[in-house]
Amino acid sequence: MRVLGIDDSPFQFGDKRALVVGVVMRLPSYLEGVMRTECQVDGTDANVVLDRMIMRSRYRDQLRLVMIDGVALGGFNVVDISLLNRRTGIPFVTVTRDPPDMLAMKEALRDHFDDWESRMSVIMKNPLREVPTDHKPIYVSEVGIDPEMTDELIRGCTVRGALPEPIRIAHLIATAMVMGESRGRA
Repeated sequence: MRVLGIDDSPFQFGDKRALVVGVVMRLPSYLEGVMRTECQVDGTDANVVLDRMIMRSRYRDQLRLVMIDGVALGGFNVVDISLLNRRTGIPFVTVTRDPPDMLAMKEALRDHFDDWESRMSVIMKNPLREVPTDHKPIYVSEVGIDPEMTDELIRGCTVRGALPEPIRIAHLIATAMVMGESRGRA
C-alpha cells in the first residue's frame, strides 16, 4: 500500500512562501518517491497546491492514503481534508503529536486574520481523536476512511516513536532542504 506523507518546512516570520514536501512510501517503510511544492505562509492556497501536487503526480493512482502533519501548512494556511478527499478521491488523515489548544488557536486566528472564522470552521470540521501508539498517543482526524483502518495504517507505518514514517521522513527532507540539515521534531 502506498501512502503519501506531507509536511512543511520551517519558515521565518516575514517569509512569503514555505516549502511543502510529500513522501510516497510503500508500507511499512520503503521510500518510493519524493515530491515538492510551495504554499503561502499564512495564506489560503494550501488546498490548491496540495491538490495540484497530488493530481499531477505519477503516483496518484497508486495512493491509498494521504497523511498531513497537522491541519495547516506554512503557519495558518489551513488544509481542508474534506475538500481534498472529494477532489482527489483519496482518503486524508491529519496527524499531530499533541492535542492543540483550540482556544489559543482561535485567539491567534482572530488577532491576525480577517477571515479567522472561515479558517477556524475548517479546523473544527473534522474533530481530532486520540490514537494510542507504542510510544505515546497521537491525535488524528480522517476523511474517506474508517477510524479502525486509520489506526491500523498508522500502527503499520510507525517504526519508532509516535509519528508515521511518511510524515517523519517528509519533515526530515523539508527541514534539510531549507536549513541545510534535518533537525527538530516532526
